[in-house]
Amino acid sequence: MADEIKLDISPMYEGERIRKDDLWVELGGPKADGFELSLATPMDQIEDGKVTVVGPDLGEVKEGSTIPFGMVFKVGGEKIEKDLESIIERRNHALLSYISGLMHLNQRYDIWMRIGKGLKKKGVTSWTQIYKPVIDLYKAEMPFIEKMEITIYTDPAEVKKQLANAMAVYKARDERAKGLHDEDVDVFYGCTLCQAFAPTSACVVTPDRPSLCGAITWFDGRAAAKVDPEGPQFPIPKETAIDPITGEYAAINEMAEKRSGGEYSVMKLYTFFDAPHTSCGCFETIGFYMPEVDGIGIADREFKGATPNGLPFSTMAGQTGGGKQVVGFLGMGILYYFSPKFLQADGGWRRIVWMSKSLKERVKEGIDADMFAKIATEDDAKDIASLKAFLLKVDHPVVNGVTRKVDNKKITEGWKLDEVTDEHKEKVIAYIEKTGGDINMDAVKSELGLTEGQFMQVVEALQADGVLE
Repeated sequence: MADEIKLDISPMYEGERIRKDDLWVELGGPKADGFELSLATPMDQIEDGKVTVVGPDLGEVKEGSTIPFGMVFKVGGEKIEKDLESIIERRNHALLSYISGLMHLNQRYDIWMRIGKGLKKKGVTSWTQIYKPVIDLYKAEMPFIEKMEITIYTDPAEVKKQLANAMAVYKARDERAKGLHDEDVDVFYGCTLCQAFAPTSACVVTPDRPSLCGAITWFDGRAAAKVDPEGPQFPIPKETAIDPITGEYAAINEMAEKRSGGEYSVMKLYTFFDAPHTSCGCFETIGFYMPEVDGIGIADREFKGATPNGLPFSTMAGQTGGGKQVVGFLGMGILYYFSPKFLQADGGWRRIVWMSKSLKERVKEGIDADMFAKIATEDDAKDIASLKAFLLKVDHPVVNGVTRKVDNKKITEGWKLDEVTDEHKEKVIAYIEKTGGDINMDAVKSELGLTEGQFMQVVEALQADGVLE
């Protein structure tokens, strides 16, 4: 019978990739809706071991198709609490990947799964054949789960409906997390859940810096470490910061060196440039530095075009992930944008020059009010030249130098000309002659394309030449 098919299930398969030639069915990902949701549920409302499929079953899906997909796990047990929902949800990344022929990536509303042709050859025809063993696997790996019931959604309309419900749950979790800050706690939490895909990745979860995958807050880490002390989430005593501005802590450095196998020994929480946090590949967004404007851009997974640096999200993801510290690229979770410590060592929002439009709208409540209109989107700038023009027009802080909020220290000098050319001199002389020396810096920006600092560079060069007094 179909239900008697034995799947190959082992941690050795975690990290398996299913390429296009081996693909049977693709679920969610860049081309279709997808989500996963765990709900702490009273045990008398759970039919233990039951798997329900709403929509076409696996055997009814055309080979090579990409379909919308959702999964809802109802979990119950004496030790189950709401703070464990995200942890159970996030373990999908590992436990589903234990099944040979199944690939699971990302989290929450970003899941991307692939079912390989090997499972079809084995005779698998139903989601039930996959998810009944998953229930057993969860109970073995997380013994505090006493009951579990799973509903699989493949009907497009139902996936869309259930995704909306899931988004409301995610939002409620995130809203709770926003009220707590790093100063309020004496312990942070680490997470190594992604090491199968990124062996040197070691994530630090604090109230002000939630996980870059967006799935685990400080509350979630605390709950997981309490019920599963040997699991992938573990406490990190905060103690005194080596540098509270960059977010460097001795305990985090020790953890990073140990958990990365010595790959790195310093990891700072609130900076983009100097020993930044590692990025595993499951990040919700990518930050990328653009030296031409000395500013940072941010794109989310939904953005399909090229950013002003000429690279799409997919290309930058390959450069950013893998559990490495990559100066110039940084994976970040959505919730981090609402933190008062968001990239505080680098100037925070005063250093952000470009965001994908949908992301900017989504996190607008977290953006400093005086910066919202000064951050470009794809509607304002599609390349470096148009980005420079926009930043000049709005007088963005990077133009004349960024002073960071956290300690009122000026950390950049603003745009400077690498070389004052004859063309620069000719344009400035012509402008001065036209205006009779009545200089209007707004006109200088729009007509000459120069910042105030660059204009003065040219003036000083002309004075050195004896052309101007």
